[in-house]
Amino acid sequence: MTISDSTTTFRNKTVVQYDPDSAFDPSPDVVYRLALDYDDARKMPELIDSFLARADKATLEALVIGMWGEPYEAGADAVIAALASHAPQLPALRALFIGDMTYEECEISWIVQGNYKPLLDAFPQLEELRIRGGNELTIEPFAHQNLRKFTIESGGLDQKIAQALAASSMPNLEHLELWLGADDYGFSGDVALYQQVLAQLATPTLLYLGLRDSEIADDLAAWLANEPLLATVTTLDLSLGTIGDAGAEALLNGTQLGNLKRLDLSHHYISPANQDKLRALPFDVVLADPQEEDQYDGEGHRYVAVGE
Repeated sequence: MTISDSTTTFRNKTVVQYDPDSAFDPSPDVVYRLALDYDDARKMPELIDSFLARADKATLEALVIGMWGEPYEAGADAVIAALASHAPQLPALRALFIGDMTYEECEISWIVQGNYKPLLDAFPQLEELRIRGGNELTIEPFAHQNLRKFTIESGGLDQKIAQALAASSMPNLEHLELWLGADDYGFSGDVALYQQVLAQLATPTLLYLGLRDSEIADDLAAWLANEPLLATVTTLDLSLGTIGDAGAEALLNGTQLGNLKRLDLSHHYISPANQDKLRALPFDVVLADPQEEDQYDGEGHRYVAVGE
């Protein structure tokens, strides 16, 4: 699976592509997506300036940033700096998605990201931050009182990011979503590290936990099935990864899943017998997109859904 479509909804609003060369009627009912073509002479900071000169800055609630020229070479630091420079004029901004790119624009593991400290410092009122791409991504330990949704989508998440999150504070967090990916594309870390992350970030408000696209999905399931910190979580999302029967059996025997309303295991390697058992659990279990293990030299090989 690859990311083949741009985001269509964000902050529960329809995403609309911003065209700087067309008439513009700012609407509070949509979220605008700013993106450049490869042959565009403009730079993303210029496009941001152009958009904000026409938008209602006092009421702008959300913004999506797509391709910023050549994202496989030029990182997001200039984008972050441009957004941060406008922060005093954006009092209503609550949600940002930086890196909304399809595979045709830039494969997820090729996206060169940046350092998010200036952005987090500049927008203390931010409630949702979604980042796509883990290449050269820098997250320093931070404290943010208002973040409710925090997402990093990557084909391989470096352990330094998880270590920083394990030293951060988001006391009002409701939605934590991390795409761990595969070591071929930069993943490093283990279950013990993500135990530290959850121990730090599990709040009484946490309703959604997603540790997605992971090649250690079986190990994650074995831990989470008996993790008391899952007490408030109503959605556990282990989709896009390599979970198989070992993880399924751990979840079937779990002692800490009683408050779940939804368990997402889409893109899985679970046998039909265990799929039937999972469907009998007293909450919604999503088992879409079953995979077959490729056989090579008698060994099964599993793949995360989104890598390169």
